[in-house]
Amino acid sequence: MRDAYAGGGPGMFASALAWLAAGIVAVQVSPERAVLTLFAGGMLIHPVGVLLTKAIGHRGQHRHGNALGTLALETTVWLVLSMPLAYVVSLYRVDLFFPAMMLVIGGRYATFATIYGTRVYWACGGALVAAAYALASLKAAPGPAALTGAAIEAAFAVWIVATARRVR
Repeated sequence: MRDAYAGGGPGMFASALAWLAAGIVAVQVSPERAVLTLFAGGMLIHPVGVLLTKAIGHRGQHRHGNALGTLALETTVWLVLSMPLAYVVSLYRVDLFFPAMMLVIGGRYATFATIYGTRVYWACGGALVAAAYALASLKAAPGPAALTGAAIEAAFAVWIVATARRVR
C-alpha cells in the first residue's frame, strides 16, 4: 500500500485541496455552501489522489487481495456513515462543522498508520484532533477552521511524499 499510493501522501494532498476549496467558499460565499463544498470535494479525493500518485511515478492501485485495501474501504464506509453527524451539528452551529470533520478524519487516520505502515498518520490525526478542540474552544469561524484543516493535511502530505520509500 505504501509503494502503490506513495504512502498515501497524494491522497492526503487531494483532501487538503478539498479543505482549501471549502475554506475559500466559507470566506467568500457562505459557511453553509462550504459544508457542501467539503462533501463534494471529499467525493473527489480518491480519484484526484490516484491521479497525483500516478503523476509522481507510483501505481495508484494496490494488488488484488491485499487485506489492507479492504481495511481502507472499510474505513471509508465508517467515514461516510460519520459525516451525517457532522452535518447535523452544522445545522445547529455551522462553526462546529469543520472541527467535527477534523475529529472524524483524525480518528480515521489512526487506521492509516496500519494501512501505510507509518506512524506519521498518528501525528497527523493528533494534529487534526488538537486543532479541532482548539478551534471549537475559540469559536473559530468556518473559513479559518477549514483553512486550518487544509494547512495541516497539506503539510503532512508533503512530509509523507518526501519521506515515502519505494518498496519492491
